[in-house]
Amino acid sequence: PHIFAIGDVSNHHNLTPVAIRDVRFLAANLYNGQSIKPVYNNIATAIFSNPPIGTVGLTEEDARHQFDDDIDTFTATFKPMIHALTHRDEKIFMKIIVQKSTDKVLGMHMIGRDAGEIIQGFAVPVAMGATKADLDATVAIHPTSAEEFVTMR
Repeated sequence: PHIFAIGDVSNHHNLTPVAIRDVRFLAANLYNGQSIKPVYNNIATAIFSNPPIGTVGLTEEDARHQFDDDIDTFTATFKPMIHALTHRDEKIFMKIIVQKSTDKVLGMHMIGRDAGEIIQGFAVPVAMGATKADLDATVAIHPTSAEEFVTMR
C-alpha cells in the first residue's frame, strides 16, 4: 500500500504528459490531503511521422463498439492552402466522430501537416463535451487547415 507506480511502469497511456500529471495527482493526494483520481479519457496524442498524425477521443471503431449505430462521421480530404502555389500533391485527412443522439463530439483525428498542434487545440473542447453544433458555431480562422474542423458538414 505504500508503493506507487507512475509513468511507463504503470503500463497505461505511456506518455510523458500523463506521467507528469500522475506525479501531480500523487503529490496532491500524499501531501495536500486531497483525494484525486486521474481520469484517462480524451488524451490528445501525436505521432511525429511524415505525415504527422494527431488524435483525441475515441476512434470510429471504438465509438461504434460503444454506441453501435448512434454514430455520425464527418471527413475531409484536401490540399492545404500552403501548397496552392507550390503544386505539391500533399493532402490532409480529417475526421470527426459524433454521437448522433447527443451531438457530442467523441473523437477528432487528423493526418497531415501540423496535426499535433491542431489536435492540441481541439483537445479542450473534446474533453469538455463539445457538440458538433459547438464546432459549427465557431468562426474559423482563414486560411488555415484547422478551419476544416469547424466547417465540415
